[in-house]
Amino acid sequence: MFERIMVPVDLGHAEKLEKALLCAADLAAHYGATAVYVGVTTEQPSSLARTPAEYAQKLAAFAEDQAKLRGIATESKAYASHDPAVDLDPTLLKAVGETRADLVVMASHIPNIADHLWPSNGGSIATHTDVSVLLVR
Repeated sequence: MFERIMVPVDLGHAEKLEKALLCAADLAAHYGATAVYVGVTTEQPSSLARTPAEYAQKLAAFAEDQAKLRGIATESKAYASHDPAVDLDPTLLKAVGETRADLVVMASHIPNIADHLWPSNGGSIATHTDVSVLLVR
């Protein structure tokens, strides 16, 4: 049913993504799909990486670790942005097409009052793409 599962990850908060990572891996194993881990980083040096290329290497290592840990096929795709907080949704929407994903599995947060004013990342992705989106809390 699914062949390519896009999994947005924030390497700075990977420990908070465990449920979504496990869900994506379970679906990938069940369908024999590839999990594609997508990350967005800043173009400037950050606490995670000095350059976008270094960030891409860390994301690739993360994907490789997930493959070994979960027994699934994985890939990674890193994007650099001047302001990831502002560009996150458009970048993830671009990634859906570029990774040829037919499912997006992403972590979500418990809704709060701000979600009535600004849509969540997951809600925005689900609204603006034609692929299935699974939000995991």
